[in-house]
Amino acid sequence: MVLKKLETELKIRGMSKQTILTYVLHCRKFLEFIQKPAEDVEEDDVKAYLAEKMSHDAAPRSVALTKAAITFMTNEIVGKSIKIKTPKIPRSVPEVLSREEIKLLLDHAKSGKHKLIIELLYSSGLRLSELINLKLENLEMDKKHGWVRGGKGGKDRMIILSDKVIEHIRQFCGDRRTGYLISGRGEQLSSRAVQKALDEIAKRAEITKKVHPHMMRHSFATHLLEAGTDIRKIQVLLGHADLSTTQIYTKVSNEELKKIRSPMDAL
Repeated sequence: MVLKKLETELKIRGMSKQTILTYVLHCRKFLEFIQKPAEDVEEDDVKAYLAEKMSHDAAPRSVALTKAAITFMTNEIVGKSIKIKTPKIPRSVPEVLSREEIKLLLDHAKSGKHKLIIELLYSSGLRLSELINLKLENLEMDKKHGWVRGGKGGKDRMIILSDKVIEHIRQFCGDRRTGYLISGRGEQLSSRAVQKALDEIAKRAEITKKVHPHMMRHSFATHLLEAGTDIRKIQVLLGHADLSTTQIYTKVSNEELKKIRSPMDAL
């Protein structure tokens, strides 16, 4: 009963399908672990469950997500105020692809669909979930932009579209004006299919990095920053609520600065 209420509340608050599924799954596993009704949950129960996850080397980000799901259920659905401190998630510098590696991926994409996947992830900074949910009716190609509907946190945001991508979208979609932009056999493309395509393309391109959709997004932000784009504009394009999240990309750019030789060395 409580899980159904949780699902309903998340829907009302405009959370994405993936967030709803994730929260419900984490709460279901938690309740199975403690073997008691949600109404009887105590702070120690949550701590015990999180400690159990940590003992199995769960990543800090996974622990934080689990805590967020459980405390949302207890605080918002059950009405119990439970506050637990967990270690801060270390913000590692994201790995990015160089412009040359992006070109290699595009050159080794065998189909128009796979090429378009790479182009959209890189040129618009889309998350994987946003890519597979992107619909033709959300694009305003004559204005060179589109809209992500119900993205992370249930928010809409504008995305930019390059001239090249617009041309390829029109070639790929033909007379279609509605439905998922990139589909598999007429159905919504799966996350697994996208990752599999990237794995195969990266292998053909002989790129040794583990190429994944979010790496394209990291590359989008980093390359914009290196080109002189204001970081606050990048924040909006990425859909970050907090500027500090976007500022991680300044560290990537600083790594590039370290490679520059001082003019004194040329004397």
